[in-house]
Amino acid sequence: MNLIELDKNHILNTYAKSYINFSHGISSTLYSDGEDYIDFASGIGVNSVGHANDELTNALCEQAKKIIHISNLQVIEPQVMLAKKIVELSGFDMGIFFANSGAEANEGAIKLARKYGSLGDKKRYKVITLEHSFHGRTITTVKATGQESFHNDNFSPYPDGFGYVKQIKDIYKAIDDETVAVMLELVQGEGGVESFDREEVRDLAKYLKKHDILLIIDEVQSGVYRTGEFLASNLYGITPDIISLAKGLGGGVPIGAVMTFLKDLFIPGDHGSTFGGNYLSSRAGITVLNILSNLKDSGDIDERVKYFGDKVDNIADAHKNLFSESVGIGFMRGLRVKDDEVLAKIMKLSIDNHLLILKAGRNTVRFLPSITIRKDEIDEGFKRFDKALSAI
Repeated sequence: MNLIELDKNHILNTYAKSYINFSHGISSTLYSDGEDYIDFASGIGVNSVGHANDELTNALCEQAKKIIHISNLQVIEPQVMLAKKIVELSGFDMGIFFANSGAEANEGAIKLARKYGSLGDKKRYKVITLEHSFHGRTITTVKATGQESFHNDNFSPYPDGFGYVKQIKDIYKAIDDETVAVMLELVQGEGGVESFDREEVRDLAKYLKKHDILLIIDEVQSGVYRTGEFLASNLYGITPDIISLAKGLGGGVPIGAVMTFLKDLFIPGDHGSTFGGNYLSSRAGITVLNILSNLKDSGDIDERVKYFGDKVDNIADAHKNLFSESVGIGFMRGLRVKDDEVLAKIMKLSIDNHLLILKAGRNTVRFLPSITIRKDEIDEGFKRFDKALSAI
């Protein structure tokens, strides 16, 4: 059997994949059978410092020679230092729990909220999310996701206590005396790269604080400089009660995190993770944050964000027959396609022209390049994208 046959025979069919076998990558360029591909997807927003980053690779090799994993029953020095670094960069004096993924981080966030809601005279357990949101693939986080297409009857019954509203302004009326939290992505990724009005978000945060309702911000995709700032919460000027992180935090090594001001709420036995925040993943996280925070301090991230954003806007202007608008923030950008048939053609022609992009809800082409992508790779990627669009 060849590799494709082996994949089809042994790997569960959960992804509509293109059967390209990449052998290696450098920065934001991948290679397969001697052919190069520009990567505007970064493993769905994961490879924040690109491929084969020397600093990250060396740190992982060095750590692997010492300790890869023990357990959270002992102190893990790089885990502690990573938590300290996250606190410093965020500006939030929060406690942190480390997990393995965004879905696990959101599970932890929901558990925190529900425990908080159990402390009063009346139990509060309901969580309000927005339509088009995406919060994970576990049974609970799928139910928290405000997209009916994910609520497949094959996997029911789902946990109760989740409700969805269309817009932020609708949240106020949806709150009742059993509501404990509101869970938001400030920029919806899977739901179509939709960013929300900053003033509207700030007003909501003030209202929730006044009424003792927790604000959970899902930064699984928007965090770690994806929007140009360390957190989208920093960009919006809000102080959430709980924040979830994952994706870009480990630069490709699986890691998730729950950040919260509720430092003393969990006690031993309330929550746990065998692999979460182990030596290898924590060392990856520290290295990634050191690389990116230095680039932020130098002004490099801001410069690259503007350069990439201008390219997206120029493409939208040049192909108004295909796109209705340019959306998103920072390195979390999208183009609204006028119909899903055209979107399917764009996806196929882009890969044919050796460009990796993503699609998202609401007929959106989604771009999630690495934060360290070079300008020449941006130029070449959009050259290939323009060629793909011109063939439609």
